[in-house]
Amino acid sequence: MRARSAFVYALLRLLAFFVPFGVMMLFPVLREQYWLAAIFAALIGLSLSVLFLRRPLDEVSVGMAERREARRRTDSDEAVEDAFRDEHDPDAAATPQPASDDSAR
Repeated sequence: MRARSAFVYALLRLLAFFVPFGVMMLFPVLREQYWLAAIFAALIGLSLSVLFLRRPLDEVSVGMAERREARRRTDSDEAVEDAFRDEHDPDAAATPQPASDDSAR
């Protein structure tokens, strides 16, 4: 995942909340009930992000998927390394492995 795309998306989401919240805090009624202004700002920010932030969200999602796939490939490398070790170290293959906690139940 590119850190820049995640940073841009997070910044835009924060702006989508704080700009409407700041505008609403200019009204005296909402200044007294700031929690109501926060709820309205959250709803407005959510709507704005759904409508206008699709491209940055897609970039972040693709980056996360690529990172997860790379991690999945790395996990499969461990199985290859274990098989290689078992082939070249006959003592390790002959030694029984201790039972895990799941098999004891």
